Amino acid sequence: MTGEPATPLLDKVHDPRDLRKLDPSQLRQLADELRTETIAAVGQTGGHLGSGLGVVELTVAIHYVFNTPEDRLVWDVGHQAYPHKILTGRRERIRTLRQGGGLSGFTKRSESEYDPFGAAHSSTSISAALGFAVANKLTGQPGRGIAVIGDGAMSAGMAYEAMNNAREAGSRLIVILNDNDMSIARPVGGLSAYLAKLVSSQPFLNIREFAKRLSRRLPEPLHRAAKKTDEFARGMAMGGTLFEELGFYYVGPIDGHNLDQLVPVLENVRDAAEGPCLIHVVTQKGKGYAPAEQSADKYHGVQKFDVITGEQVKSAGGPPSYTNVFAQALLAEAQTDERICAITAAMPSGTGLDKFQQTFPSRAFDVGIAEQHAVTFAAGLAAQGMRPFCAIYSTFLQRAFDQVVHDVAIQNLPVRFAIDRAGLVGADGATHAGSFDVTYLATLPNFVVMAAADEAELVHMVHTAARHDTGPIAFRYPRGNGTGVAMPAVPERLAIGKGRIVRASEKGAGKVALLSLGTRLAEALKAADALEARGLATTVADMRFAKPLDTDLIRKLMLSHEVIVTIEEGSIGGLGAHVLTMASDEGLTDHGPRIRTMRLPDVFQDQDKPEKQYDEAGLNAPQIVDTVLKALRHNSAGVSEARA
Repeated sequence: MTGEPATPLLDKVHDPRDLRKLDPSQLRQLADELRTETIAAVGQTGGHLGSGLGVVELTVAIHYVFNTPEDRLVWDVGHQAYPHKILTGRRERIRTLRQGGGLSGFTKRSESEYDPFGAAHSSTSISAALGFAVANKLTGQPGRGIAVIGDGAMSAGMAYEAMNNAREAGSRLIVILNDNDMSIARPVGGLSAYLAKLVSSQPFLNIREFAKRLSRRLPEPLHRAAKKTDEFARGMAMGGTLFEELGFYYVGPIDGHNLDQLVPVLENVRDAAEGPCLIHVVTQKGKGYAPAEQSADKYHGVQKFDVITGEQVKSAGGPPSYTNVFAQALLAEAQTDERICAITAAMPSGTGLDKFQQTFPSRAFDVGIAEQHAVTFAAGLAAQGMRPFCAIYSTFLQRAFDQVVHDVAIQNLPVRFAIDRAGLVGADGATHAGSFDVTYLATLPNFVVMAAADEAELVHMVHTAARHDTGPIAFRYPRGNGTGVAMPAVPERLAIGKGRIVRASEKGAGKVALLSLGTRLAEALKAADALEARGLATTVADMRFAKPLDTDLIRKLMLSHEVIVTIEEGSIGGLGAHVLTMASDEGLTDHGPRIRTMRLPDVFQDQDKPEKQYDEAGLNAPQIVDTVLKALRHNSAGVSEARA
């Protein structure tokens, strides 16, 4: 194709079986072409770049040495798997990444047999690979479980829970620690590479096993001394004592970009009869592409970009992002309140807390990929009189639900939850959509749950949360930019559990009331215009709170309107369910208005452009109008039948 990079060797590799036919001397060229193709593809689609470039050689070596897909390869998170997708029969579709109907930006079981386990959340790979390994062991089937996990993902407790159980798999489990930032130990040139090859070889494993058996025959004091000497020597040389104590044979660190080191070590581990093994591989994010090497954070996830210059396509100007609005509002609150502190789980820039870190370093805490710890840590801070804001994406807060219940809600501690990426998220798809936070938080006693309709409302909600000391409080806001409303000069403290009427019908009580929670308010107002044009008086309320409900407002609207429609960007069990429950409890449904609930559908929506996702979900103005008209027709039919 015109303008596409020349990749003569990669053109011959349609799946890993073709890769294994190559001579080892050809792997360097293949890796270079694979890196070029990855850069070219992501330049056209956008997506995760630096992490994939860092594992190009590792991807080539794994598929060359191991018998995938029989050997089950699990990529932790999966955002680094673009080179893997190219090598496993998906090259022709690689320029559809993260687009509607295209390839997922993560691993996905339905895409390929080479994706045995779907991922997008961190630290699940070792548990999954262990499951594959043990299942094959129990059924007598061939095949290993291979987990590739980053050093950041190793900060999550789940990884260690899996490793603690790894003895069950024996030699069928291989964990590859991709160390690209917080290095446990640095490779030290040729000597380190030589030691890694040596200790992974079968002769060394046999000698070490013989030494173990011999030491057991020694008197106990000598046996203990021999064991300690062995551990100390390996720990000093390679930093692997922790992993050895968890039952793994540790190999490394090795240069993850040197195929002459990678391939022999992987072959030795493949052929070893020893128990589970951990290979410590040191890589560089963005390897081989200068702009990504020089700015790992900026090129972790990218927009479309010019491959030659590295310049990313700039989004059109406009309102600030909700994330930035939250960050600035929290900074303003912290300027006047020394008790305010901020917690993030490895997402300081994603949540906007990098700005807070710069201004108040002693009050900002990045706890790593450890959402459970983040929530309980915040609970401890709150119990000691601080005002903690726990800023976590909606989809990641799901991982800490027990801590939210047990450590926060039951104890009624005033932890503030700033829930970013609430609702649909476009190209990141189902794994990152914040669909369930209202449902799983509004069921909890003591909780206050708010949803911002626009960026000005978000400022008010940050201020309200900062001043709320009587229990836990959460506010949700979406990915992307605000609506362009005027920002308040001074934030307002909202009355807890009180909504607002944003459009009152000019024709009296009216027929229709639209009750919106969150940023679908703009679509509700468009729908109201369309309904008014049809002669239907329409009231629009911004409920602000999913819990506690504004029961006075809801009751008033139900007694004065024929149709009530609730609208929210969340799953079943949210505002609509709570309004229905309240109406049922008070008997308002017996002879009252028809109630319809509009929410996200009961499916996991794949990646697409946001406007298409909203159409698929049925949450745009035309669908709101259609819902109202159908309810009115049904109501009219019911009245006619009753009169007859």
